[in-house]
Amino acid sequence: MIKPIELVIFDCDGVLVDSERIAARVQVALGAELGWPLTEEEVVDRFIGRSHAAIREQVAARLGEETAAIWSERFEQRHREAVDADLAAVDGLPEALAAITLPTCVASSGSHDKMRHALGRTGLYDHFAGRIHSATEVSRGKPAPDLFLHAARSMGVDPAACAVVEDSRPGVEAARAAGMRAFGYAGGLTPAERLAGPGTTVFHDMRELPALILGR
Repeated sequence: MIKPIELVIFDCDGVLVDSERIAARVQVALGAELGWPLTEEEVVDRFIGRSHAAIREQVAARLGEETAAIWSERFEQRHREAVDADLAAVDGLPEALAAITLPTCVASSGSHDKMRHALGRTGLYDHFAGRIHSATEVSRGKPAPDLFLHAARSMGVDPAACAVVEDSRPGVEAARAAGMRAFGYAGGLTPAERLAGPGTTVFHDMRELPALILGR
């Protein structure tokens, strides 16, 4: 028997805050500067949904450790500047949060500092304060299930009673690997077909989420 949902776990970038477009733009520019030409589609495929450490490993394998260090430093600086200038909550997200009465938390590949900054800029930090989990707390990032299992354990909820809201392929794969129901938000950069899979509901408007979680 399928357990009722008791906890909704939100990814941060691309689900709560509309930051993936900013990140992709910065990554494409850095690739052009540092010797790894990338299209936005390639950035989505390689980087979106993955931890800072995992991205740095890919850059180091391609361009060497020294260039990877430069890439990481420039990305952090430019991403933060762009977030300060342009970041907004994902369209429809405030309405969705207002309608969801179940317990919620955040589990993201980003660091706590990055999430505090992004959620603070969009007025969302206080909504989730004390219930924010980072891939820096576990040994393996997405698509491994570790982060979502850690979030469920921290919140005292059976993984089978958790729902995960994600916008990346590694994210929905991590949710499925954790034995959780996945809700794939296809209103961002990742195409709907890359989010689809077993136990996954794909949707395009964040305002649809409360009814989907309730199974209506």
